[in-house]
Amino acid sequence: MISLDGVLQAPGGPEEDTAEGFQYGGWSAPYGDEVGLKATKKKMKPADLLLGRKTFGIWASFWPEHADLWPGINDVTKYVLSETMEESDWKNSVFLESLADIKKLKNSEGSDIQVWGSSKLVQLLLKNDLVDELWLKIFPLLLGQGKKLFDNGTIPAAFTLTESLVTPTGVIFANYKRAGKVKKGTIGA
Repeated sequence: MISLDGVLQAPGGPEEDTAEGFQYGGWSAPYGDEVGLKATKKKMKPADLLLGRKTFGIWASFWPEHADLWPGINDVTKYVLSETMEESDWKNSVFLESLADIKKLKNSEGSDIQVWGSSKLVQLLLKNDLVDELWLKIFPLLLGQGKKLFDNGTIPAAFTLTESLVTPTGVIFANYKRAGKVKKGTIGA
């Protein structure tokens, strides 16, 4: 979930992430509709998750008690990149310490791995060419502050649009698959 200016901080509620004085928590809520809910549920298929420490903390306090909203969430493996956390009561949680651990995980056999939220983690993955797909929900607002999806250090990469949808409230669902290196040319030539 990102705003037009790329902010992904605290879309779910006012108290979700107030770091650096962020005051717009819950900014995605006014754009909810049945079309968006249906499209989101489609993405909530069982898949292993890779989460940053802060997102994991938010999720671990919510999802175990609300698994009816996301069937299978408690059963999938939750990989957590953290230098400070080593355990959790949320079942199937595995803690990773480094980028090398993520690369090893990516190159292993197993199910698909999804990243939700986790701004710093996503930026790390983008900087190290570890992103195969982007599933963006782009909301029609500018926030002017907050943690951004794309920041300095993102490597140049091309993507192909594989699926898109616009909801009645103006949210654009855009799924992109990695398509190699950036190609250049001249317009009109």
